[in-house]
Amino acid sequence: MATIKAVMFDFDGVLFDTEPLHFEMFRQVLRMEGVTLAPDRYHARYVGLTDQACFRAVLTDSGWSAVTAEALDRLVQCKTGLMQDALRKTLPVLSGVREFVAAVAETCRTAIASGALRQEIALCLELAGMASMFEHVSSAEDVRHGKPDPALYLHALDALNRRSPLRAHECVAFEDTPHGIEAARKAGLRCVGVATTLPGSRLMQADLVVPSLHALPLSQVLAQLSP
Repeated sequence: MATIKAVMFDFDGVLFDTEPLHFEMFRQVLRMEGVTLAPDRYHARYVGLTDQACFRAVLTDSGWSAVTAEALDRLVQCKTGLMQDALRKTLPVLSGVREFVAAVAETCRTAIASGALRQEIALCLELAGMASMFEHVSSAEDVRHGKPDPALYLHALDALNRRSPLRAHECVAFEDTPHGIEAARKAGLRCVGVATTLPGSRLMQADLVVPSLHALPLSQVLAQLSP
């Protein structure tokens, strides 16, 4: 099996504990539309989707006969404003993330492949002092289809590959949802499931499942991914 040369991270729920914020903002915006979103329903069906895909799926499942592009843009814009305000009030970087990413960056190339909006990713990385730790960021604006489609990982892989040769099987992804794991696997990457958002039992399609990145030795991860 090839040596790991690059590590790609999902953003929400892997690097930053933003999934609870996303849920709350989705719930607030949907409430304005007369739609109720329960936590168990969100985590069972929608977690890991892009903002547009989540709103479209929830509204369709709630009986809306037509969800227009204009309506989706309005809802996403509203949620984005709420999310930006919340992120400026609290920076939910997960425990041990800075240390783990710094250790990874010493030996591997690093990238983010996330369905989050670029401005949300950039804001969090800037406030956390982590922007320089990543060679590349692929976000929702870069692709037409979010996870579980592999487009985000393929976009990030292509960006890294343009700088120096890199193949999919030389990369590992860190993901916290089944949608993300499916996307990484479809792109040809090995995948580590991080059980911060969902229980490990929901992440068993990953090559390896860890409880979090806190105090996680990179050497241990690489050893367990080796044949």
